[in-house]
Amino acid sequence: MDDIRKNWRVETKGVQEGWTPKSGEPRVLPIVQSTTYKYDTAADIAALFDLAVPGHMYSRISNPTVEAFEQKVASMEGGVGALAASSGQTASAMSILNLAQAGDHVVASSSLYGGTYNLFRHTLPKMGIEVTFVDQELSADEMAKAFRPNTKALFGESLGNPSMQVLDFEKFAEVAHRNGVPFIVDNTFPTPFLCNPIALGADIVVHSTTKYIDGHATSVGGMIIDSGKFNWNNGKFPGLVDPDPSYHGLSYTETFGAAAYIVKARVQLVRDLGCYMSPMNAFLSNKGLETLHLRMERHSNNALALATFLQQHEKVSWVKYPGLPGSPEFDRCRKYLKAGSGVFTFGVKGGKDAGEAFMNRLKLAAIVVHVADVRTCVLHPSSMTHRQLNEEEQIAAGVSPDLVRVSVGIEHIDDIIADFDQALNV
Repeated sequence: MDDIRKNWRVETKGVQEGWTPKSGEPRVLPIVQSTTYKYDTAADIAALFDLAVPGHMYSRISNPTVEAFEQKVASMEGGVGALAASSGQTASAMSILNLAQAGDHVVASSSLYGGTYNLFRHTLPKMGIEVTFVDQELSADEMAKAFRPNTKALFGESLGNPSMQVLDFEKFAEVAHRNGVPFIVDNTFPTPFLCNPIALGADIVVHSTTKYIDGHATSVGGMIIDSGKFNWNNGKFPGLVDPDPSYHGLSYTETFGAAAYIVKARVQLVRDLGCYMSPMNAFLSNKGLETLHLRMERHSNNALALATFLQQHEKVSWVKYPGLPGSPEFDRCRKYLKAGSGVFTFGVKGGKDAGEAFMNRLKLAAIVVHVADVRTCVLHPSSMTHRQLNEEEQIAAGVSPDLVRVSVGIEHIDDIIADFDQALNV
């Protein structure tokens, strides 16, 4: 069975991995709605607290339902382990905090989701972690100039939100590894079905599972996946190598080897910050993974069809979708992604006011502060998700005043197009 399992495609892993019931056990992953666990002896619990044996001690740190979800995502992404967080923002924050502390530095693409940009621009510096933003289209040598001796990571999004820029994985991986730091990728929009960052050189992958992985707008969550490939023993990461006094002098790299990073994130950060995913959200998000490959095909096909229609519409000034032939991102999309995903941006002639009027006239598509679920929705990032950024920061993130972001659902494409057509033609 193990020989067969290791060759499973990502579609099969999304259905089969994570939970393997024994004879007489539930076929569907059960919800273990318990905060605590019973053990036979005091020594059993002592061994858990010493990290000497695997197991669950408290649902702030681990839980059987959440663990199955973690194992499924780790398998789909090709990692050695994963950690489920209470939100995508938490996953992004912990991916950095697990490596950096006050006095350290991070380099990040400027083409980030507004919430991530705010985290890096305002909150991390309050903790003493400085972040330098770079244009991800810079040459490798120009980008390398942003690195310092205390730089601990390079962070980017596989598909920018809402810039829709496709990350140049080879360049980012080369620059990060040249400077002895891990390459961290937010893979939320493509998902493991459309893109495999670890195979493309990423060391750590993060997700907002709230989006396509859940897929139904029911469950907030995040995920960190450890590739197990980065060498932490290069002198830059003492937190992973040196003895941890909170675990009797244990060294993560010596004790856990390739899984050192993800174990430290769980037993140190989640232990102390308490930002773990709930069993119910893990159960629902795990169900989402079972149909992820089917939904992503439909999302991508619908997005391409709607983007093609809008590109030819007389009321539309521009369309940006990496899957469109002729798009500046098209070749890179074909190189790194199976398809362009279900999100794109466009501008309505007449600018911001015309765009808002268009959104108000939509009947099928809804205006929501969300993206990447089964229902078609729209949003105006400049006045909504990116409103905390100043004009210069918005432009650097790929947000123009007239930009409308569309998350194309899985409804019939003819109905989606008809809705956009009537809203544009009033």
